[in-house]
Amino acid sequence: MLVYGKNVAYEIFKKNIKIKKIYLQDNFNDKKLISLIEKENFDKIILSKRQMDDLLDGLHQGIILDIENYKYLELTDILNDNKINSIVMLDHIEDPHNFGAIIRTCEAAGIDAIIIPKDRQVLVNSTVIKTSVGTVFNTKIVTVSNLANTIDQLKKHDFWIIGTDMNGTDYKNINYEGKTVLVIGNEGKGMSNLISKKCDFTAEIPMYGEVNSLNASVAAGIMIYEVVRNRK
Repeated sequence: MLVYGKNVAYEIFKKNIKIKKIYLQDNFNDKKLISLIEKENFDKIILSKRQMDDLLDGLHQGIILDIENYKYLELTDILNDNKINSIVMLDHIEDPHNFGAIIRTCEAAGIDAIIIPKDRQVLVNSTVIKTSVGTVFNTKIVTVSNLANTIDQLKKHDFWIIGTDMNGTDYKNINYEGKTVLVIGNEGKGMSNLISKKCDFTAEIPMYGEVNSLNASVAAGIMIYEVVRNRK
């Protein structure tokens, strides 16, 4: 898997993720990163800007790393972990920038895990990693085959399921103190009907302007920090 950007590179070095190759632009001058690369004696390839641009489509900042694929967790990994109390579930998010931004917010807010479906959902790729500024490597991400069945299992482990929609209860009037799963719907369609019916509560973010909805990652950020605020 090819990933790129200076901040992403720093996170990868901190996490000791296996690096197969490092591609550097011929005028790359980040002394700290160069020192890290030379210290570990990584296999590096020097390329021109044009050659770097041909490797991938993205703002690489002169450094591209070829690393092992991201390793997802299984649902049992978090169900059996008593420290997991706050989860964000994504109901088929399709935009990698939204996914990356949500990961970054979850990591910053201290959310314990993210659950995503295996199908019709953007997975961790180079754009997601770049948008998350590498925080994806600090985040527990679980892939599941069926979100509805997963919710049933989470409820058996005493989690409350809180969905998000344009028609619901004002998000400030919901109690988030227990074990909580916050469901963020698809960018265009929102939550599916089946998932919506399985929610214990549905939170609505009031709109005071002329627009009637928020970007998925913005809505997620508001809701995630409301969960965190209620736990303080």
